[in-house]
Amino acid sequence: MTLDRTTLRWNGWGFAGHQDALAGNERLWRFLADALGVPDLPTTPAVALGDCRIPSSPLSFGDIGPFQAAGCEVASDAADRAFHARGDSYRDLLDLRAGRLDPLPDAIVYPRSAEACRAAVAAAHEGGIAVVPFGGGTSVVGGVSPLRGSHRAVIAIDTTRMNRLLAVDHRSMTATAEAGIYGPDLENALNAEGVMLGHFPQSFEFSTLGGWIAARGAGQQSNRYGKAEHWLVSARLATPAGGWSTEGFPASAAGARLTDLVAGSEGTLGIITDATFAVHRRPTARDYRAYLFKSFEAGREAVRAIVQAEVPAATLRLSDESETHFFGALGRLQGPEKFGHRVQDAYLKLRGLGGDKCAMIAGVEGDAELVAYGRSRMASIASAHGGLGVGAAPADKWFKGRFHGPYLRDPLMDRGLGVDTLETATSWSNVPRLYDAVRSALMDAMAAQSGIAGGRGICLAHISHSYADGASLYFTYVWPRARGGLDAEIAQWEAIKSAASDAIAAHGGTISHHHGAGADHARWMAAEKGALSMDILRATKRTLDPKGIMNPGKLGL
Repeated sequence: MTLDRTTLRWNGWGFAGHQDALAGNERLWRFLADALGVPDLPTTPAVALGDCRIPSSPLSFGDIGPFQAAGCEVASDAADRAFHARGDSYRDLLDLRAGRLDPLPDAIVYPRSAEACRAAVAAAHEGGIAVVPFGGGTSVVGGVSPLRGSHRAVIAIDTTRMNRLLAVDHRSMTATAEAGIYGPDLENALNAEGVMLGHFPQSFEFSTLGGWIAARGAGQQSNRYGKAEHWLVSARLATPAGGWSTEGFPASAAGARLTDLVAGSEGTLGIITDATFAVHRRPTARDYRAYLFKSFEAGREAVRAIVQAEVPAATLRLSDESETHFFGALGRLQGPEKFGHRVQDAYLKLRGLGGDKCAMIAGVEGDAELVAYGRSRMASIASAHGGLGVGAAPADKWFKGRFHGPYLRDPLMDRGLGVDTLETATSWSNVPRLYDAVRSALMDAMAAQSGIAGGRGICLAHISHSYADGASLYFTYVWPRARGGLDAEIAQWEAIKSAASDAIAAHGGTISHHHGAGADHARWMAAEKGALSMDILRATKRTLDPKGIMNPGKLGL
């Protein structure tokens, strides 16, 4: 099955019928206005689709015919083109909310099989038409922006009708599925076979297997189940040069592992049609708990100690002081002050945690024996670093709502606020330096770009994924949006984004740990990879995509 796109927001996140309880909470808006140093938060609604100008498609019946002959459905109505006009980056949303949809795909092509997808890519190659591979469309880095490049037209090839689980190999513990299958459908199908992939990004409900691989994505339980490049065994792609299947051996010394070129390719080499990936037995036990630390530094050291001790954690998520305070305040703003809050505050003060503090969610999954061991070891290490266990309730609340965070963005943008995220990764020895540099760059840039006297930004950060040699830092930042129209809002965002990205590049971080590069990060790719590495990537692209039709403008290729 596939999601009914008519139930989704075309210019925002998730289901159109979702009702956000915070949208009408005036205490929240007063809290945010005070935190941002502005007198008020204006009402800034999005433009309705009916008020948007949809340019006519330059494609003729003769252009469309080869795609239909390949067995694909082709759509060119306004609603379908608008839905595929952008992804879910902040820059994308500025365009969508303002009704600026040009450029947008000239047609949407829906293959139902790998064979039809290969024929569609071949038809685009023959016709000199640019192709944007489109799955869930949840890219937050401009990965599905319909850029024509030097080509006369651009289409989106939507993979979501290629959505079957094809096989499960219980002896080898692998499975194969078509790339357009959505996260919940994939996990449900695997669960029926007694196994799971375990890839749960925040976009899980609306993203696809192919998109996870194309962006080298990471799920929230990546400590146990790995990032996309860790669980990907092999893939098949439809490229302009023909079908390409990568090797699927458990290990090989026969040259480089070319499957690694697929993970992170972001549609620039071809369209992933199906993939084989590692699976796991479904856990029979699970335990998630919360801990508080007196500082981000103490919490960081606890996370490092846990992963380097090879404790079988599934999730280790450590919020800095600002993020811990922000989400704690947000929770209390959702209802009246309770007596329990005062008791809790008094207890934490007694334990030396009355001021700034950092919260960590630590989870372990597996059989009962593994879970008991992991819980005990994590508690012991947390305690040795000054951590205070505060029980399962906060962790359970996070676990149940872990896919809901993106819904907050639309109400914030409806009230004149900008909100974006970025993430990076570096070695443990460099984490403090990189964290300080990026946070300072964001705070300085948001203050400089606020356009309002006294205006400033909010910067929240957490460690989201961790390894023996380093960790990922994830930043969420909010600022008062410029009030000079769309072009001013775009310039403001570009200045803030550039300041943070420059700080990442200058202080030893990768430009992306799991979001991908897309169009937003493309200009930092060469600095990270080096000139020779970029030449190697471009040579690979020329081999598979000689006319450069595949997802122009992404990855700096």
